[in-house]
Amino acid sequence: MQSTWDLLVSSLWPLVSGALVGTIPLALASFALGLVIALGIALARLSRNRVLSGAARVYISLVRGTPLLVQLFVIFYGLPSIGIKIDPWPSAIIAFAINVGGYAAEVIRAAILSVPKGQWEAGHTIGMSRAQTLRRIILPQAARVSVPPLSNTFISLVKDTSLASLILVTELFKQAQKIAAFSSEFLLLYAEAAVIYWVICLALSSGQNVLEKRLDRYVAH
Repeated sequence: MQSTWDLLVSSLWPLVSGALVGTIPLALASFALGLVIALGIALARLSRNRVLSGAARVYISLVRGTPLLVQLFVIFYGLPSIGIKIDPWPSAIIAFAINVGGYAAEVIRAAILSVPKGQWEAGHTIGMSRAQTLRRIILPQAARVSVPPLSNTFISLVKDTSLASLILVTELFKQAQKIAAFSSEFLLLYAEAAVIYWVICLALSSGQNVLEKRLDRYVAH
């Protein structure tokens, strides 16, 4: 029978491997797609078109008003009942991206609104179209404002990826479950997984600080 120390050491690499090939790629893919969705929804919310703005409001309300676990189950277990079957990994990415899109949309919208109106006028003065002003002047400044809340959203997403274990996606927590079931050391393995999640989040927080400093140059003073 393995000692506690031997079990910790032998399980470390499988757990880290689960994070490297499962948790982190899943979080990155979901967050990237979620940001694209969020930007589109944020711009729709800011649109003068009432139908477009209303649809964006409904999307945000649905995402923020329903549990992520339910959204995940609807996509993986619910859609097959109407003939739409999606594999575990794509299901997880879609569900997480939709969820990120709903929360990050409001962050991006608030960040865009925080940019002084004079910046829009400055773009117009030098001959830029509204789209060019948004892309070249407004969004870079809004990015700096949105980094802290978006970083928090990403860190939360990294932890939320553990829910993917419920739809057969092998990631960090799923690996911990497998080893714990084999060894019966549930507390030990789950605590070890929690420490790895914590280390990942610490690294992400450090990266957030670096990114904030680099984006400082885009802030109008």
